[in-house]
Amino acid sequence: MSTLSDRNFDPLVEKFEQRIYGTLKGRLRLELVQADLAALRQGPVLDVWDAGCGLGQMALWFAQAGHRLTCCDISARMLARAQAAFAEAQMTAQFHHCSAQALAGQLPQQDLVLFHAVIEWLAQPLETLAQVAERVKPGGHLSLLFFNHHALVYRNVLRGSWRLRYVLEEKWWGKGKKLTPPHPQKPEVLVSWLEDHGFTIRAHTGIRVFHDYIDEETLSQTDLNELMAVERKYCRSPTFRNMGRYIHLLAQRE
Repeated sequence: MSTLSDRNFDPLVEKFEQRIYGTLKGRLRLELVQADLAALRQGPVLDVWDAGCGLGQMALWFAQAGHRLTCCDISARMLARAQAAFAEAQMTAQFHHCSAQALAGQLPQQDLVLFHAVIEWLAQPLETLAQVAERVKPGGHLSLLFFNHHALVYRNVLRGSWRLRYVLEEKWWGKGKKLTPPHPQKPEVLVSWLEDHGFTIRAHTGIRVFHDYIDEETLSQTDLNELMAVERKYCRSPTFRNMGRYIHLLAQRE
């Protein structure tokens, strides 16, 4: 069992806003995930649990379409930002300052559970996923977004130098940037896990299958609108999707 604890992002809220959500990378991530979820958002009113809501963008997007939201996060500062965003938009939700696994046993089953960019930061990833996935109603959906193991390996090998040793040993935690998670996930493993637990994959999307492998100098000479069009074209192709920096799986419980 890992000695790591679940990651609390209280000290890094501003960095998340600037580096994750305030960039082309963040906009592309949000756009592609929302495309996978658009049909659910446009349908009948759902009970939605955002398990690890962060700054609340996805939760608010569903709330603005009339759905009923429950949100939780272990970061008090993240949760406060999410609550402020809801208040500014004159939307309501139930907010809980706690981990997903702490809240799971208290919630009724939901029509849709959002579990975005959480599992890779957990001390017990699959154990927690089991608790969260159990909150999905039969016929309901789980939206699982995670940091991709394969992309981490590939990008670090391309950058070479001291990183190769840590790639060989798979000991990247604590090396380099603080936003590299300790437990990146392999998409084929999670697809198999979901299928073994009674889910059918309805969408499988790679988030940034090209962008994050392009060096800064080349990016500065690239038409970013064209790059985003290329990302949209290939993000669901079986050949390319599992090279995305993140992977989004939309799974329906049988």
